[in-house]
Amino acid sequence: MEITREQVIEALSNVMEPDLKKDIVALNLVDELHIDNDSISATIKVSNPAMHSRNRMKEAVEFTLKKVIGKDIHLDIKIAGLSKEEQAIVPRKVLPEVKHIIAIASGKGGVGKSTVTANLAASLSKKGYKVGIVDADIYGPSMPTMFDVVDDRPTMIDIEGVPKICPVMAYGIQMLSIGFFTDKDNAIVWRGPMASKALTQLFTDSHWGALDYLLIDLPPGTGDIHLSLVQNVPLDGVIIVSTPQEVALADARKGVNMFRLDNINVPILGIIENMAWFTPAELPENKYYIFGKDGAKDLAETMGIPFLGHLPLVQSIREAGDKGRPAAFDENTPLSMAFDELVRTFVEQVES
Repeated sequence: MEITREQVIEALSNVMEPDLKKDIVALNLVDELHIDNDSISATIKVSNPAMHSRNRMKEAVEFTLKKVIGKDIHLDIKIAGLSKEEQAIVPRKVLPEVKHIIAIASGKGGVGKSTVTANLAASLSKKGYKVGIVDADIYGPSMPTMFDVVDDRPTMIDIEGVPKICPVMAYGIQMLSIGFFTDKDNAIVWRGPMASKALTQLFTDSHWGALDYLLIDLPPGTGDIHLSLVQNVPLDGVIIVSTPQEVALADARKGVNMFRLDNINVPILGIIENMAWFTPAELPENKYYIFGKDGAKDLAETMGIPFLGHLPLVQSIREAGDKGRPAAFDENTPLSMAFDELVRTFVEQVES
């Protein structure tokens, strides 16, 4: 039996892209289709580049073709992720109006990941970008404190007949946190699946609108939250935060390698070295390398990852976080200038 192109296209129109909720033919995701007697080869594009997503798509395509055309056909199906240009054309089902979704991670707690996230958002907002933050640190949410909105609560909004959570706004930045839905003095004692489900709702059941950047403050370490995130949210990349000392760098390596796993496969946009040196207020020109020098920078070079910049340890960043106004909002301070430079490098890396 001769196999026609029309038969193959009709069969593939029954295969759905899971994130975009349309068939792969309608979305123009079928490429390099070749038919030679009883052999079919093609490249299929998917919106989620993670290996588990690619494997599911390959299995779906092969099953459908053999079911519709015949079990004896020979298949050579390749799966590829969408390029940045294609992603701009094909809207995402999850957060379709958000241009860039970036996770901020660390292998170890206490390296200042949440502080970096808050101030990175502030610096982006200062430059005119529309920014949102998801505080995904389920067991230790800190964004409500850092933006002085501990007592605020999200409201509900009706979007085309569907009730959605409306993020809290602070300093022009939208944010959602598990901290808004729990008592601030009570510990959150949830098993992994419950925490993952709650996190997913911050994306799928909320109305973020049009954003240039949505930053996700991940919990430290590697676990259910991270796996749930990459399976349900189309990440554009991840930033790793570390301090320079070896005990933190060892966990940063693990964090990088986790995101490089085949079943996760999220691009590493770069490493930020936080607490790179201590500068006392009375000696603003002095640098004391308390935790070592250039540890994260050297790690980035060793692992072939972009280095995004150093951030100093200064008293004002702690004071600003406690007061609920990120220090990067200030002008012409050593810290705000460091974040301004970091944002320049960050934007170049994301949009390159």
